Amino acid sequence: MRTIIIVLDSVGCGALPDAAIYGDQNANTLAHVADAVEGLKIPQLRDLGLGNILPLAGGATVASPSAAYGKMAEVSPGKDTITGHWEMAGLRLVQPFAVYPGGFPVELIERLEAAIGRKTLGNIAASGTDIIEQLGPEHQKTGYPIVYTSADSVMQIAVHLETVPLAQLYAWCEIARQLCRGSYEVARIIARPFIGSSGAYFRTAERHDYPINPGGNHLLTLLQERGIPVYAVGKIADVFCNEGVTASYKTKDNLDGMQITEKLLLEKREDCLIFTNLVEFDSLYGHRNNPSGYAGALEEFDRFLPRLLQNLQADDWLIITADHGCDPTSVGTDHSREYVPLLLYGPNILPGALETRSSFADLGTTIAYRYGCTMPLHGTLIPVQSRK
Repeated sequence: MRTIIIVLDSVGCGALPDAAIYGDQNANTLAHVADAVEGLKIPQLRDLGLGNILPLAGGATVASPSAAYGKMAEVSPGKDTITGHWEMAGLRLVQPFAVYPGGFPVELIERLEAAIGRKTLGNIAASGTDIIEQLGPEHQKTGYPIVYTSADSVMQIAVHLETVPLAQLYAWCEIARQLCRGSYEVARIIARPFIGSSGAYFRTAERHDYPINPGGNHLLTLLQERGIPVYAVGKIADVFCNEGVTASYKTKDNLDGMQITEKLLLEKREDCLIFTNLVEFDSLYGHRNNPSGYAGALEEFDRFLPRLLQNLQADDWLIITADHGCDPTSVGTDHSREYVPLLLYGPNILPGALETRSSFADLGTTIAYRYGCTMPLHGTLIPVQSRK
């Protein structure tokens, strides 16, 4: 029996009760995208039950959805990739990761500059595309890397690949990861290579994340202990520091991630977990306030979905969810504190409404139980019923 989790990165479905604390009380990524384009053309997702989770412009609810459907709340503080994925795998944060909306402390930047042997540019909270356009020419002239952050707990380091080699960028990020410990600890260091010329810079697919180590005792390591392979597609391996990952497959874009997932479904017939993240909803459209592009990405996924469904075995589970929101119609460009959709489909799964889950960890706990794992996880079982 195989379990396939596809994380539609940032596809939230409405503000959480505590969203006002984060300034996200009006966020609703899915509904606002559908409104902005006057209706999403996503017949496959609607058939599974997505439009039954929340009203979406462009289509009515389905009388008899083909999947078990509902939504999940995040109990950990935060609204970032690490927090969402870790909770999904059964880990719960008590304290949020540190953020630096005013830029990093001077002493940290000085230590970074001393370690890499050159000055840095930026050190502000900014949109990645904006700061590259703003500081790209100076970076190319001086060779100084661009360092910036966001509302998330991240340090991002951007370089032009004709100015600084990719291997050098990765080495600098590894140095930054070692420096951002203790009181300076951030959830992720992100390598942000870009190419092009002033006015037409664009980021490449060689992005690499350097997260803090989750420390085991989560779904991936539990499966590893049971001898269940975990195949990580996209940035999943980075998010978990490769803990519990049998094999990792980098992706160029959403379509590549879908095609790799399809290939794994055709090749891996044994009991396993296929864990896929499709990041472009977030990186290309949510953070860039592009609801029409976001809608197009959802429609692209929907068109591909039948290829995944037709390759499911009788006892497979296909789970479609998200890790946080990133409402492209909001004033800012940051993530949003939202519920995430939960679609759970399998040839032998009884469709129907699921209660709203109080934690993403319910998903990890349920999958762990499915494979007979001992579960030191923060979550409760989702009542998945069989047709048999």
